[in-house]
Parts: sequence; C-alpha cells; structure tokens
Amino acid sequence: MSTTELPASHAELMDGVYRWQRHIYDLTRKYYLLGRDRLIDGLDVPQGGTVLELGCGTGRNIVLAVRHYPNAHFFGLDISAEMLETANAAIAREGLSGKVKLARGDATDFDAKALFGVEHFDRVFVSYSLSMIPGWEKTVSAALAALAPGGSLHVVDFGQQEGLPKWFRALLRGWLRKFHVSPRAPLRDVLESESERAGATFRFRTLYRGYAYLSVIGSSK
Repeated sequence: MSTTELPASHAELMDGVYRWQRHIYDLTRKYYLLGRDRLIDGLDVPQGGTVLELGCGTGRNIVLAVRHYPNAHFFGLDISAEMLETANAAIAREGLSGKVKLARGDATDFDAKALFGVEHFDRVFVSYSLSMIPGWEKTVSAALAALAPGGSLHVVDFGQQEGLPKWFRALLRGWLRKFHVSPRAPLRDVLESESERAGATFRFRTLYRGYAYLSVIGSSK
C-alpha cells in the first residue's frame, strides 16, 4: 500500500492526536508502557539480521534496539507523518540514520519490498500499537507474512489488568480512551490462533498482574 492509499481517516486521527503529544510522548509514556524494554532484550537478533517495528512512533524503541544489536539492520513503519518526523529527528540525533530506514504505511496492509527494499525480516515487533490500530488482527497476519524462515514476531501491549483492582482498571481505561487506545480483550486468542494457522510456536507471558501481555511467535525454519 502506497502513502497515497493510506486510510485517510485513521492517518489524520493519529496525526491530530500526536501533533503536539509527540513532543512529550517518551517522557510521559515511560511510566505506563511497561514491558517494552523486556521485549527488546528478548529479540535476540542474529548477526546482520533485519528487524522491523510496526507502529514505530517516536523511534524510541528502535534507538534502544540498535544499541542492543548494533550489527543488525532496522526498519520502522508508522501511519502518522507527525510521529515519523519525531522519529527521524531522534534517529539522526543519535547518529543512527545509516542504520535505520523509516517509512509511512499502514501496519494492516503494507508492501515491505516497495517501502524498504526488503521482503522478509528476521524479527518483527509491535509495541503498544495493536491497541490503537483499527482492524489490528490484520496487523498480526501481515507481520507473520513478513517474517523470514526461522524469524519471530514479538508483541507487547496492554493486558486486561485481571490481577489489579477494578478501580485501577477503570481509571486506566478512561485515560487510554483519551488517546484512542483500547486494550484488546481477544489479543491472546488471536495471537495463538494465528500462530497455529502459520504452524509457528507461541509463547505468552502476563506481566505485572495482567497490566501487559508479552508474546513471541516463532516461524518454522
């Protein structure tokens, strides 16, 4: 899908939400986007491997991942031009422009070869983006289709807070709605179903009493 074919309503919504929020996003989100660093630690990228982040936002995760895996090649996709502007600036500021390529696109339907010149990736990860993407299930399918043989998909996102007080859950959900974020109740079932359909392995962890879910889907060799 080309930039001109992006779903205008969602792209415009995300640009509107983050036109100003992007300047303070990383400072504020570090307190409640829990499990992102654990995901990056667990990528275990092979030497010279390729890594794609879907919904790369401000570039915060990619910058950290490059530091962890300096011999890998990184790619980032986001539907928001505003967020990509911030991400490109952050990557340039860290002197990493030669190691990272970003593109604007829809995570539910993208042509990696056209956008990046790379068709398949050793690692694909999605951090707190599925809870913002309409038709997020398609993102899971698209991510698995973009995996190289033996590659893996890593997902961290809001859980159902099942082990936390009801008042906390209500407060969190109310706050997230302000940013068009909706924790996906069937997240685990969809990930497990997609892994079975693809003949892949599936690992799932509940973090912080259900505050967040962390999953890894590994494709076959």
